[in-house]
Amino acid sequence: MVLSVAARSIRAVTPLRQSDTDACPGALRLHAAADGLLARVRLPAGVLSGEQLRALRELTEQFGDGFLELTSRANLQVRGVQAKDAETLAARLRAAGLLPSATHDAVRNIAAPVLAGPVIRALVARLDAALIGDPALSGLPGKFLFAIGHVPLAADVTAVPAGTSPAGTATGSTIAGGTTRTGTGGRFVIRLGGHDTGIRVDEDAVVPTMLAAAHAFLAEREAQRSGGPAAWRLRELTDGPSRVTARVRAAHDPAAAHEPAAAHNAAEAHGKPAAAATTAPRDPEPATPVEVLEPGDLLGVLDQPGSPLVAVGALVPLGRLGGVPMKVLEKATRLVITPWRGVLVTDLPRADAAPWADQLIDSGLALAADSPWVGVTACAGRPGCAKSLADVRADATRSARFVDGLPVHWVGCARACGSPAGRHVQVQATPVGYRVSHPDAGAATDTDTDTVDPRRDLGAVVAAARRP
Repeated sequence: MVLSVAARSIRAVTPLRQSDTDACPGALRLHAAADGLLARVRLPAGVLSGEQLRALRELTEQFGDGFLELTSRANLQVRGVQAKDAETLAARLRAAGLLPSATHDAVRNIAAPVLAGPVIRALVARLDAALIGDPALSGLPGKFLFAIGHVPLAADVTAVPAGTSPAGTATGSTIAGGTTRTGTGGRFVIRLGGHDTGIRVDEDAVVPTMLAAAHAFLAEREAQRSGGPAAWRLRELTDGPSRVTARVRAAHDPAAAHEPAAAHNAAEAHGKPAAAATTAPRDPEPATPVEVLEPGDLLGVLDQPGSPLVAVGALVPLGRLGGVPMKVLEKATRLVITPWRGVLVTDLPRADAAPWADQLIDSGLALAADSPWVGVTACAGRPGCAKSLADVRADATRSARFVDGLPVHWVGCARACGSPAGRHVQVQATPVGYRVSHPDAGAATDTDTDTVDPRRDLGAVVAAARRP
């Protein structure tokens, strides 16, 4: 029997699963770690207010270990929670506006550019509200990710402004049907699992189309279940992008699911009525993350595109935000957590930027592009994770040095939690030392692997691996 690559991927992943439900923690479903319970607070687009950060600081000081963890999806985590405090924690999060839905807490996974303008900010808010208001979508896996705009994450359903993607075919003939242009009148490209679907929508149709794609994913994963655990990500489905796309088109127009894009474009050229699901030439290959930023690009004073206001960006060493910087940051009106374990203070008059930068530096955060923490991330490791084979944060701290090269992610076991998308160096703890490698996404093996004995200069080996 010959299997497609996608089918092999499903067979490689699903046998390890015990159920359809992933183990992603939330504010209500806490994860039992070695250092206590872990609560994850989801922040659509990484956004929160200073008041909300103050509430989180008080919670982690009262019920956790005194730190907030920044995740690779720009969420925040409280560690060390005791079971007796879980209900109080949830109630306080709800009061702070950080738990707007008990049923949809685990599925509010929405990414956006960290310096997004008003159009994308508004779309994120609308998507979050619509997602919460759709009872059926509470059944989405906790790993399922939406994105609006170019982000460095592998999203399942993405809407990007047409004509702005360097990797996709965001321009070309399209059919305008069934939607009314609003706001900026901009068009958006819908991508599923990184693939250009050929669907183009106007701004006011972005949210309904993304929700339709989520419903289509749930229907297709049920159709492909085959008696075992269901898929958690769209890329795990056999021919997922094309099959989910067909379901989205069929939901708008049953005929559109069986009609190629060329036919739609021909209809437009001859002035014939168009289908509600708009189409354009498709890019058949999955896109790599299109928001390509160097690790130090979001540090210091940053211009906000299309605005006279600026932001100040800082790096949180190893993603562990302590009480001192939290007390500084909670004075801000609007904050954005970044997938690079950083934080931005946004919407500032330019005259306020320098004082903010000074305060953040004094609090212990990194703002210099040549900081040894630039590009360095790590999983929890020991003692917080029972599966970890080493205290990776301590070892990463001892080995930290500035390298103008690839990011590096330290992990305590083969699960490699929190690994970034794209090319990077992985430093994985093993029973005999650290395995330093360049993981190749989608490949069966790693390249340039070197197992380092702890007695060697681990920092020098890691630094060499990071250099181009």
